[in-house]
Amino acid sequence: MNIRYKLALFVTTLALCTHALAAEVNVYSARKEALIKPLLDQFSSESGIQVNLVTGKADALLKRLTSEGANSPADLFITTDAGRLHRAKEADVLQPVSSDILSAAIPSHYRDPEGFWHGLSVRARVVTYIKDRIDPQQLSTYEALTDPQWKGRICIRGSGNIYNQSLVASLIAANGEAATQEWADGFVKNFARDPKGGDRDQVKAAAAGVCDLAIINTYYLGAMINSKDEGERAAASKVALFWPNQANRGTHVNVSGAGVTRSAKNKAAAIQLLEFLVNEKSQAWYASVNHEYPVRPGVAWSETLKQWGTFKADTLNLSQLGKNNPTAVRLMDKAGWK
Repeated sequence: MNIRYKLALFVTTLALCTHALAAEVNVYSARKEALIKPLLDQFSSESGIQVNLVTGKADALLKRLTSEGANSPADLFITTDAGRLHRAKEADVLQPVSSDILSAAIPSHYRDPEGFWHGLSVRARVVTYIKDRIDPQQLSTYEALTDPQWKGRICIRGSGNIYNQSLVASLIAANGEAATQEWADGFVKNFARDPKGGDRDQVKAAAAGVCDLAIINTYYLGAMINSKDEGERAAASKVALFWPNQANRGTHVNVSGAGVTRSAKNKAAAIQLLEFLVNEKSQAWYASVNHEYPVRPGVAWSETLKQWGTFKADTLNLSQLGKNNPTAVRLMDKAGWK
């Protein structure tokens, strides 16, 4: 074997190894493995790109990304709530992405105006009510939940929960800070108990007679309806869902979403994965499994979502939820929302 041939073989082998090393993407995900890994496996099968998945709590993963800085191995960060996505942008751990595929698939209000993050699925924060104690004609808007008729009848999570912070942030965008402070003051007075637990716990409390209304994200009710736990199914059967603000701006919605990290060593692969997650097949699977709405228009809803009917959603650009978050937290604290 002559030197020229050996050199050519070495160069070819080196190129193949380099390609193999590049054909991967590292994902930090705040979504549970069961709710994302099947899609990642399908992506790998179709693209030949290996996905290395790390899952964890949303805030812990963001802290990890921040502390790792430029040395972070993560290429794509998947998390829940536009408020958290905005925090990641503000922490300077994401980079802007320009993609015709993403722009065509995702409505503009479900993505960052500068391209730092893109929504992957949609959920609404709604009112659920006990069917045999509440006439839905009594319900109308989030704002109307301060009415004295609801005193001692509302269950909701604590003020530290990002979903509630984003709901309040949306009210600030719609009505201004002063009006939202007044709303929060009145809303807190109508709580049936000090906030505790997650969204499922609010439904369970309502079913047990602690309250008549529970404020939750839609996918939690979907999960309870389809749960293997008989107690969860029983609690869910006692409530119905109400879409607030249908006569004006629409019901408050939010997203799970993702952004390419500033430290990404596999940027092209990360963008390719992001584009895969918003194709029609991926959107239909995810919506069905996690009872969330597809972010991509025109994708069929699951049977669980269909049973709740269509609704008008607020089209506020969700970046506003992140921008208004500090103000929302401050006025919730001032209102005594524990």
